[in-house]
Amino acid sequence: MTRSFQHTLTGVVFAAGVGSLATEIAASRMLAPYFGNSTIVWANVIGLTLASLSLGYWLGGRLADRRPTPRALGVVVTGAACLVAVTPFIARPLLDVSVEGLDRVSAGAAIGSFFGVLILFVPPVVLLGMVAPFAIRLAITDIESAGSVSGRLYAVSTVGSLLGTFLSALVLIPAIGTQRTLLVSAALIGLGGALLLGRRWLLVGTAIAALLFVPPGAIKPQEGVLYEDESRYQFIQVVEQDGVRRLYLDEGLATHSVWRRDEVLTGGVWDTYLAVPDLVGRPPRRVAMLGNAAGTAARAYARYFPLAEIDGVEIDPAVSDAGRRFFEMDEIPRLEVHDMDARSFLRQTDNRYDVIIVDAYRPPYVPFYLATKEFFELVRDRLEPGGVVALNVATTPDDHSLAEAIGGTLATVLPRALAWQALRFNQIVIGQNGDPLGSIRSAPQDVAVLTEDLRENGREVAPSGDPWTDDRAPVEWITDRMIVEFAAEGGRFEEEPLPTAP
Repeated sequence: MTRSFQHTLTGVVFAAGVGSLATEIAASRMLAPYFGNSTIVWANVIGLTLASLSLGYWLGGRLADRRPTPRALGVVVTGAACLVAVTPFIARPLLDVSVEGLDRVSAGAAIGSFFGVLILFVPPVVLLGMVAPFAIRLAITDIESAGSVSGRLYAVSTVGSLLGTFLSALVLIPAIGTQRTLLVSAALIGLGGALLLGRRWLLVGTAIAALLFVPPGAIKPQEGVLYEDESRYQFIQVVEQDGVRRLYLDEGLATHSVWRRDEVLTGGVWDTYLAVPDLVGRPPRRVAMLGNAAGTAARAYARYFPLAEIDGVEIDPAVSDAGRRFFEMDEIPRLEVHDMDARSFLRQTDNRYDVIIVDAYRPPYVPFYLATKEFFELVRDRLEPGGVVALNVATTPDDHSLAEAIGGTLATVLPRALAWQALRFNQIVIGQNGDPLGSIRSAPQDVAVLTEDLRENGREVAPSGDPWTDDRAPVEWITDRMIVEFAAEGGRFEEEPLPTAP
């Protein structure tokens, strides 16, 4: 075997390594607008990718023993390139059809993402998994060098996988999007196939590269789409219908912000946050919105509590940009936006707050580190005496286990904890850092019906004997069980508006 052919095999294995992990990262991004970005979706992506690679290793070794020729390997590599290239074009119509029957059923995230990965990404990843053992078979010329050859090629494959992971996640997807990231990966893989099959096969790589000029299609198109973007964190969509603008993230099941011209009440969960200051006993002077999104709650607070200084914390700068462009967030007085993680913000700030709203949860999933005893201790340290923290937690009509676990953990840290079932699928968990600061009712009159409901139906929560910690917080297990059981009973996520709806 010539040195030139050794270099060719090394390049092919490297390209396959890049392509396999870039495809895995892109798979999660492509599925997110349809099924979300939860742990169970990632489990399907990672689990099926590993299973596909394992199957590919086995098949590659068997095929290499039967047909140990460069041409056979070239056909495998070129086939993988073609499958990766076609994936973004068949994914959207396939997922659009499948999601029609699953959008309103929470179990669809588990079922839909599994079959989405199985159909779209398993075939190319199996072929990519065949490359390394096949290349090792071609590269070994004598038994004495078998160990060093296999070690070198697997090392090259792993380096390629690392590059594919970081380059796609940190550079390509934010810069050119998921579709073109897959096409760049496919073109690189196709080049490897052409090195084995001959120059005329460069036409395959050229054809794939030409697809980069095809504009990405809209995901889950609908009327009134004003804006779509893929940020480093998620898919973002702004839709306007009947004069109402809504912000959707990833799968689009939950509305993350609402905007109406000259109106700040929404009829949604954001209105409940206006009732919370009544527990403080005075109008809030400083407020933190952890999960600011496009500023819906901050806008309402600025209207009804005009003297309050508001820190809006949003982890995704692209969401904040959408808020400025489409939700008039720049016009909210006394709002300072911080593009960072909620817990990191609390660690770094020296401010103390009368009210902290935690709406950084992505319904129905909760970032575990925003539901632990350690997090609530940090919240307590940033609350004024008598100040309150309010958390929006997902429930189903018959299962409040997620909210109960979070409320019980909160009660181990703060002197008072309340649970308020404000909506059918939203429980507001409230903690208070001691006695109220005053006796003046401070909630707006426009939400008086919610204030009265909080006073009458807010129930005390007892401290948990087994509070959640940074070491153990089984958020996903409880959430997945809750939504699967609800779906199995034929439940549908249809919410009634609050009585404050315009």
